[in-house]
Amino acid sequence: MEHEVYVPFPVGTVRQALTEPERVARCVPGVQLDAEAAPHRPEGRLRLRIGSSTITYRGSLTVSEPGDGADAAVTVEAKGTEARGDGAVALTLTVRLSPATEPGPGTTLSCAGTVHGDGRLAEATDRSAESAGRRLLDRFAENLTEDLRQRPVPDAGQAARPGVFDTEVPPPSLDPHSDEDAAEPAGTGDPADAAGPADTADALDDLVSEDRAPELRAEHAYGPEADAAAPAEAAHARRTMIGRSAEEVDHAPPRGRYAPVPAPESGGTSATLRWAAPAAAVVLASAVVVGRVLRRRR
Repeated sequence: MEHEVYVPFPVGTVRQALTEPERVARCVPGVQLDAEAAPHRPEGRLRLRIGSSTITYRGSLTVSEPGDGADAAVTVEAKGTEARGDGAVALTLTVRLSPATEPGPGTTLSCAGTVHGDGRLAEATDRSAESAGRRLLDRFAENLTEDLRQRPVPDAGQAARPGVFDTEVPPPSLDPHSDEDAAEPAGTGDPADAAGPADTADALDDLVSEDRAPELRAEHAYGPEADAAAPAEAAHARRTMIGRSAEEVDHAPPRGRYAPVPAPESGGTSATLRWAAPAAAVVLASAVVVGRVLRRRR
């Protein structure tokens, strides 16, 4: 059987699409692919309508890579067995691509194939089998056109460009300062940044200057001179800690500026109430005694 179909895409795009077995298989009308199929060898079920009957086949599809020539053909082979029966079928389809101008710029697929089968397919007439094959190729071209619109084939530049996971990552260095050393080789950079031992000593001398020396050294020195130079709170705390154990020092209440602020007293009201109760008791007792004395005289 021979048949021609039209695809509105350039020859190179269609040729590259036909070399993808998964794309070719999903463009076949009536196919249901298995998710666990091996790469570049799709497998699944195909419902084929011939005449007034429908046959379900289960099989696989392979695509042979075309040659280097511009006229090289793509060969598609499919094999399958009936899902409900003992029949089998084998298809070999050769597809040649050529530029087309009608009905528009695109590609013409010239298909020539042979089918060998038995079972229910052998019972069909040659006319119904040929009609089913032509209808299958026409719908295949329509599905291929729609698939190319939704899933364009990658360009040659994109195919040659390495992906993110294909890029080789250099191993990290064990020296944490290796990047800084590599970024600024010896003998380059600002001369002011390359400080020698003399410059380091000068910087330390500037840091501990005469006007800051008492302030920096007083907090870490001991003796009468240090007590005189340090603030009164620090000197008092240092004197109280000398000769005491670490436990006593840890549990000693803070003094000086870190001492807790006592709660303010309630004022003169509490003192007045404190003396008012005894005075009232004395006055009451005196009144009772005076009353009894007056009664006896009467």
